[in-house]
Amino acid sequence: MLKKRDLHDVPTLFPLLDDAAVKPFVREVANSAEEYYFFINQMNQREENGELISRTIVDEFESPVGAITLYDIDDHKGFLATWLGKPYFGLGYNQYAKELFLSELFSQHDIEVVFLKVNRVNKRSLRAVHKLGYAVEANDTYPHIFEQINAGVKDYDLFAIYKDAFMFSMYDQEQADVDELEA
Repeated sequence: MLKKRDLHDVPTLFPLLDDAAVKPFVREVANSAEEYYFFINQMNQREENGELISRTIVDEFESPVGAITLYDIDDHKGFLATWLGKPYFGLGYNQYAKELFLSELFSQHDIEVVFLKVNRVNKRSLRAVHKLGYAVEANDTYPHIFEQINAGVKDYDLFAIYKDAFMFSMYDQEQADVDELEA
């Protein structure tokens, strides 16, 4: 489940974010809870300005477990970033959150393409993106973006999720669920 980013979630999210298994791989850089309050406040302002869209990922008890954000929105495109706290790795929250968030982006916002920039040393993220049947490698499709994301020290692969492919995949999944119920 997802909810709008809220400053009340900082005391729960910051310790999850500050974990050595999470911190090196996220854009949400903060060295203290106070810095994280400031960061989330800035994110909320940036969302009001249409620069990004961000949600808190919550578990079945409405407790925050991570975050999902579309950054750098430009020309109906943006970059997706997701992180989960270590206790929630491997429990299905990542894929579920992505599907909910992508549904929101493509049906309620004017987004056509979502990019995923995946650090090649982050095996967990590479496995997660390969589970998304609607995500396609885009290193060659968007060479200028691929070069831009690899201008620094880290080495990334670029993936793209197209609105039509995602919506078709969700429709196809719904049809399979209906067929299974009718069988």
